[in-house]
Amino acid sequence: MTYSEKIKKLRKVLLITQQELADFLGVSVVTVNRWENGKYEPTMKEKRKLARLFKENGIGE
Repeated sequence: MTYSEKIKKLRKVLLITQQELADFLGVSVVTVNRWENGKYEPTMKEKRKLARLFKENGIGE
């Protein structure tokens, strides 16, 4: 599963918007949109935060 797929799934599981995820991670909504569209990948710092959310919500590798 790619990061873009995992991020989309995470938002669906948590029932949150791109803006809400962006606010939580301290990034812009444009950044989250680019991740979901596969244009960019999160930095290592952001990947660590996302990894914790993926694990807590049962979103696998």
